[in-house]
Amino acid sequence: MTKMKMSDGAEIAVYHVEPSGERRGGIVLIQEIFGVTDHIRELCDEYAADGYEVLAPALFDREHPGFECDYTGPEFDRAVELARKLHPFEKSLADAQTCVDALKDKGPVFMTGYCYGGSVTWRMAQISPDLAAASAYYGSMVPTLFIDPAPCCATIAHFGRYDQGIPMEGVEALIEKAHPTAQIFVYDANHGFNSDRRKDYHEESSELARDRTLALFKACGG
Repeated sequence: MTKMKMSDGAEIAVYHVEPSGERRGGIVLIQEIFGVTDHIRELCDEYAADGYEVLAPALFDREHPGFECDYTGPEFDRAVELARKLHPFEKSLADAQTCVDALKDKGPVFMTGYCYGGSVTWRMAQISPDLAAASAYYGSMVPTLFIDPAPCCATIAHFGRYDQGIPMEGVEALIEKAHPTAQIFVYDANHGFNSDRRKDYHEESSELARDRTLALFKACGG
């Protein structure tokens, strides 16, 4: 973990991993509501092993420095409170852009994110001119608040067919938009299928989504 100054002058923690071997580009990886957990850091390490320099900002550091929690237990409500009440979503977008800015002079920059981070990733693909491609995992705001406009860069989004928190009606409406820069994938899985720490982990879907993400990034300059 290192400290980075954000656009509002605040210094927050960022998990930074240098690439293994030849550098393919940069990735800004956006957390779930549970913080920059060991799972998020492990994902960063995996992308670094694929040749990417990775930054994962601890988005809630202003409100709760060092916050990390499990998917269940007493701190779950705190995670929800941070994401939905205490931490402005626009601040997450600004912090994500600061991380993009830190990488963009070195080569192409990509973004991926999970749950809350999936919504941030999709929205950043719509508003940031500096992303080469983006991969958003089960962001609940994607088929609701941010169903329009089309992303500015090549973007893929991943959803679980049995995700009760993101009804398929909304995902189908997103698909029907047929945004020319976006492709929507639906997996026979539940919410959080990418995390092997969750009870809803689905290995086949997780591996397929990762393969699609890496293929997209490679096709877009990585």
